[in-house]
Amino acid sequence: MKKTLLLAALAFATVCGAEYAQACTRVCYAGKYAVATGRTLDWRTPIPTALRTFPRGEVHESYDNPAENLTWTSKYGSVCAISYDMGVAEGLNEKGLAVNVLYLPGSVYSLPDGQEHRKKMSTSVWPLYYLDNFATVEEAMTASAKDLFYLDAPAMADGSAATLHMALSDSTGNCAVIEYKDGVLQTHVGKEYNVLTNAPFYDQMLAVNDYWKEVGGMNMLPGTNRSTDRFARASFYRSVLPDTLDHTRALAAVFGITRNCAVPMGITVPGRPEISTTQWSTLCDQTEMTYYFQLTQSPSVVWVDLREAKLAPGSPQQTLQLTTDGSQVGKVNTLMKDAPTFKPFFHI
Repeated sequence: MKKTLLLAALAFATVCGAEYAQACTRVCYAGKYAVATGRTLDWRTPIPTALRTFPRGEVHESYDNPAENLTWTSKYGSVCAISYDMGVAEGLNEKGLAVNVLYLPGSVYSLPDGQEHRKKMSTSVWPLYYLDNFATVEEAMTASAKDLFYLDAPAMADGSAATLHMALSDSTGNCAVIEYKDGVLQTHVGKEYNVLTNAPFYDQMLAVNDYWKEVGGMNMLPGTNRSTDRFARASFYRSVLPDTLDHTRALAAVFGITRNCAVPMGITVPGRPEISTTQWSTLCDQTEMTYYFQLTQSPSVVWVDLREAKLAPGSPQQTLQLTTDGSQVGKVNTLMKDAPTFKPFFHI
C-alpha cells in the first residue's frame, strides 16, 4: 500500500508540473431511475457550434480517399454537436449511446509496422462512426478490438493538433475510454470508468486519483482547474451520489458536477494554457433520449428530444446554429432546419 501511494504521489507531482492545451470534463451517472452523461468543453477562444441530426440509413465515410477509407451505412440516428462546421465533437444516438471526445496531448496515431491493413479514420468523424453503428458499449468495444482503422488528426481552426481520446457510455451506464498511445489502441471498459478529463493518459490518471482517494474527499479536494484536479473532484462527487436519485435529481446532479469543474469566463493564467474558459456544456439523458446543450455565454439551456427528431431513412439532416442572445430556449426540435449533407473537414 505504501509503495502504491508513493507511486501515485510521484505521478501526481509529475503531472501537475506539465502544461496542457485544453481542458474538458466528462462524467456519467448510472442509477436505478436514470442514466446521464455530462461534459464541459473548455478552450481558449469561443467555438462556433451547431446542433445537427443524422438520420438512419446514411452512407458515411472515414476519409475522402476511397483507397484509404472505411464506409458504412448508419444503423441509428443521432444528434451531434458540430464545432467550427468542421467535425463532430460529441453526440447521442437513439439507442442511448453517448460519445464524447476530449483533448489529449501526447496522443500518437501513427500506423505501426505490420498494420498497413488499417484504414484511415479522420478525427472529424470518429465519434460519428460509433454513434452510427453501435447501441451499446459492448458492441462498440467488440468492433474496436478488430482495429480496423487508425486515426488521422487534421489541425483545428487555430492550428492546434486535434489529438483526442474518447469516452463512451450507454443506456445501462456501461462506460469505455479509448486512447491511442504510440499508435496502439488502449481501452478501459466498465461502469467504474465514469469520469474523464484530459492528460495524462488514463492509466496514469487513475494512479493520481488513487492518491486523492486516500486523502479522502470529505477532508480535502484539489481545487485548481488542472486536468488531474478536475478528475479528482468529479470522481469524488460521482462516487458519493446515491443510485436512487429520481430522474430529475439525477440530471441536476450531473449538471452540478460538470459545473463544479467548469472554468469561469475570462479566466487565464500566464504560462498555463490548460486553464481555459468553459465554452459550452452538455448533458445526454440516456433514459429519455434527450440531448441538452448550453453555451456559457447564453442564459438558456436548449435540448433536442431524439424521440421526436426526424431520423427515419431518407429524412434530411437538420441543423441549428447556436446563439448567445438567449432567444433559443427549451426544446428546439421545431427550430432545426433541413440542411445539405454535412461535409467533414478531413484535411487541410
